[in-house]
Amino acid sequence: QVQLVESGGGLVQPGASLRLSCAGSGFTFSDYTMGWFRQAPGKVREGVAAIDRRGNKNYADSVKGRSTISKDNAKNTLYLEMNSLKPEDTGMYYCAADSRWMLTLGAGLYRYWGQGTQITVSS
Repeated sequence: QVQLVESGGGLVQPGASLRLSCAGSGFTFSDYTMGWFRQAPGKVREGVAAIDRRGNKNYADSVKGRSTISKDNAKNTLYLEMNSLKPEDTGMYYCAADSRWMLTLGAGLYRYWGQGTQITVSS
């Protein structure tokens, strides 16, 4: 079955950088749209970035210019590099996948989800 396992979160100071990873299995990784989402306590899950099968990318305005989504199809791994982290970036970060060809940041359109990795940005 489809499995997505995130890693790379942690506690960092404002201004720091982190790279999240998401290892996928049980599906043809290269054919799927992949996305990163986050959810802060008491808030709705929001899209951060998405990448389609051709490598086209879409970013939320809140992270545009300081985040990069990428994937390594040979390793079945999705990445999210985030720079200049801010306290408002704090939350649980989830990897998601869907077989449809799209670039949406709408969480409701992704079928498969990982368990998440926590990022806390605090001084």
